[in-house]
Amino acid sequence: MARASREQADKHREAIEQASSRLFRERGLNGVSVAELMAGAGLTHGGFYGHFSSKDALAALASKRAFEESARRWSRRIERAKGDKQAMRANLVEAYLTTTHCTSRGDGCAAVALAGDIAREPADKPVRQVYIDGLKVMVEDWMKTVEHADPAERRKLALGQLAMLVGAMTLARATEGDAISEDILGAARDMLLGPNSQ
Repeated sequence: MARASREQADKHREAIEQASSRLFRERGLNGVSVAELMAGAGLTHGGFYGHFSSKDALAALASKRAFEESARRWSRRIERAKGDKQAMRANLVEAYLTTTHCTSRGDGCAAVALAGDIAREPADKPVRQVYIDGLKVMVEDWMKTVEHADPAERRKLALGQLAMLVGAMTLARATEGDAISEDILGAARDMLLGPNSQ
């Protein structure tokens, strides 16, 4: 009986983390209540504190999960390029700077979805470090697409290009429904994939 209870508790915790990862990206860290997070997992509000010490603790776990999902997608796209840096970049950019990604907030990039909230979080909140760590992984992955012999210069280029990628999606989402949204995505694609993109 105890084993079945533990397995059920693990399934509930997994469901809460999965639903929270999606809902926090869709509605922001402060845009969803504990009751809504639990409902998103198909559970009642009362069971929350049996799994997590606080909403802040869950926000950190859910955000980590979101960054890990993105990192797995990026890894698959990088691996498909078989070492060709231009193909790596094209695989990332063409999947990222799309209208589908723009409208799919709950399954999309955590760096975009959470940036505004994280900027307003106190420095001691665990979710801030999760965000920083996730962003550093994105930088490391993006560096694989940059052709430059000097590692410091390669990192500098990667930071600027990643800022363009994430910034373009942030602006495209903020202007969704207006023609400028697609214009932003197209301009960033051209800049990141054009002949002078390295």
